[in-house]
Amino acid sequence: MPTEDGTVLHAGRQPGADATAVARLREAGAVILGKTVTTELAVYSPGKTRNPHDPNCTPGGSSSGSAAAVAAGMVPLAIGTQTNGSMIRPASFCGVFGYKPTFGSISRHRVLQQSRPLDQIGVFARTVGDAALIADQMMGFDSRDPDTRMGAHPRLFEVTNQEPPVEPRMAFVKTPVWKQADSDTREAFTELVAHLGERILEEELPDLFDDAIEQHRMIMDADLARSFEPEYTRGKDQLSNILREMIERGQKVLAVEYNEAVSRIPRLNQALEKLFEWHDVILTPATVGEAPVSLDSTGSPIFCTIWTLCGMPAITLPLLQGGNGMPLGVQLVAPRGDDARLLRTARWFVEFLGR
Repeated sequence: MPTEDGTVLHAGRQPGADATAVARLREAGAVILGKTVTTELAVYSPGKTRNPHDPNCTPGGSSSGSAAAVAAGMVPLAIGTQTNGSMIRPASFCGVFGYKPTFGSISRHRVLQQSRPLDQIGVFARTVGDAALIADQMMGFDSRDPDTRMGAHPRLFEVTNQEPPVEPRMAFVKTPVWKQADSDTREAFTELVAHLGERILEEELPDLFDDAIEQHRMIMDADLARSFEPEYTRGKDQLSNILREMIERGQKVLAVEYNEAVSRIPRLNQALEKLFEWHDVILTPATVGEAPVSLDSTGSPIFCTIWTLCGMPAITLPLLQGGNGMPLGVQLVAPRGDDARLLRTARWFVEFLGR
């Protein structure tokens, strides 16, 4: 199928083989209905997709078409990628379930590469169970993606449909960017936490996370400069201003700075071990607020950045609404490798709030 990556520089591109993720879906009996629109090279410059809830609003990005197609009822399931907030943000804006598994869970072979330490494949669905079903089929080792690992299959669908042995415990984490959340978002989460009562405790991230967002930016910019060097060299005038600026910032990142930023990822995950001794999941906003009334941007990914940097599994649940009646996602995050329990907790949480 035509796969032009949202840029005129790839016009007419039609690969001769499927990505591993798509091939595994075909093997499982999935019917591939088609391709949806992405933003320019899966970064920030919008495509032509609109939000099904309000066509004047952005659907988010970069996996804008995938989220919108599920939200509009065109398809029951879709896949996308996330290097910052490209799965969780559009799922929140479009009011669907968006699940980004642990880093390295799903092969990225034949998927457009932005950043090897950050790129992750995820899924969109209309239920938690459906998200588990499709992700289950794609997970597993692939020698062509060096970040996948051999190991037991996570049995996502099976575990998701089980009852938790004990009632899950949650940690409400505002993150260092809480002040960037809209007033509607802050009020909605204050009410949600109050409703959960003793099932949730507010916790703060360790000091190590204070500059995690800047570390993510450095890695992403440097890797964009490397991954998109051919596009920049032969057609930088055909790139959006924002992508061109990110590439040019990335060209100035020193190797020692980049390596230090990447080396901090395991330390960030280790710093959360104590928090997860007492809590099953972190609860936090998926986005700063509702989908902006604009088609010129895809909105802020800032509430996804830390968890993407850490490679932790995350899911956004379409449980809240903002002041304009647009969807507002609730994000749950778990330790790396704890995907099955994350989805089981997410299903329990949705049912608990629906009682």
